[in-house]
Amino acid sequence: MSHDLTREAAAAASVDLRSDTVTRPTEAMYARMRTAPLGDDGLEGDPTARDLEETAAAILGKEAGLFVPSCTMANLLAILAQVRRSEQILLEAQAHMVNTERGAATFTGTFLLGLPGTDGAMDLDRLEDALHPGASPLRTGMIALETSHNAAGGAVLPLQHMAAVSALAGARGIPVHLDGARLFNAAASLDVTPAEVAAPVDTVSLCLSKGLSAPAGAVLAGPAPVIAEARRLRKMLGGTQRQIGIVAAAGLEAVTVMGARLAEDHATARRLSAGLNTLGPRIVASIPQTNIVQVDLTGTGRASARWIADLEAAGILTRPLGERRLRLVTHRHIGAGDVDRAIAAFGACLDAA
Repeated sequence: MSHDLTREAAAAASVDLRSDTVTRPTEAMYARMRTAPLGDDGLEGDPTARDLEETAAAILGKEAGLFVPSCTMANLLAILAQVRRSEQILLEAQAHMVNTERGAATFTGTFLLGLPGTDGAMDLDRLEDALHPGASPLRTGMIALETSHNAAGGAVLPLQHMAAVSALAGARGIPVHLDGARLFNAAASLDVTPAEVAAPVDTVSLCLSKGLSAPAGAVLAGPAPVIAEARRLRKMLGGTQRQIGIVAAAGLEAVTVMGARLAEDHATARRLSAGLNTLGPRIVASIPQTNIVQVDLTGTGRASARWIADLEAAGILTRPLGERRLRLVTHRHIGAGDVDRAIAAFGACLDAA
């Protein structure tokens, strides 16, 4: 057996808690992909991609949608279509658009200003101060929110908070964008529809390849004129994808079917957190709202890199969150037995410390 095949077999036998991006397409997705009507999305348009755009926009309560290769591109297009160069964008300080996507400012000519917050929700007083005339020589061109909030351990923004941000922005004519990569997780946690989560914002991005299990892609939704401009800009960025209906077909299954099961992932995450917290005071796991568990390893005296290596040797794949923490993400390939195996591995590694 080749080295690559050995690695693939080991990965298949592992409990993969690195991210919900490792989810594989369902059989129903493959079936849709095999029979999807196709066209050239750069010419007459791909009918399956257009179907996904219209369906996703309706689910999100928006006028129009645009299928793009990634949620990073969706957020970038939202900025390019709505914010002028030399304007600033206000976000919570630990937002994914600041921490991971701030390179977008290189292309947009805008400035990202992170404001302090709690559990991913920016401080409203600090937001109002930043919006006060004279607070900055830069005009604020957008306020961006994120739910569920990645860096805050999958925390979900209260709808009242989102409404308050929308009111502050609306009074000043400032658009609000929602990085909704895991919006369906937020909706499941709040027990509301995705449209209710997206209602306070002008534009919203949705990732299809995380817990929703599509192989790739995202949707940007919002007012028809904004989406039309985003479609033009998508072509400039090289984001037009020819017979992309093959992938869009999986996205259709994702947005119409897969959201209904995300509460299972949240329950699995709670079970994982509870089990880890029984191992003693040296390991502290967060209590998740959605499907992300953060594990503080400071009390063990061992760096996250060492934990990752030891856990991988035990068949548990994880990712670091700084020098002393790990991030564990549950998804549809993680069951009760996998959780028990992960807890046992943490316990064994702890005993060996």
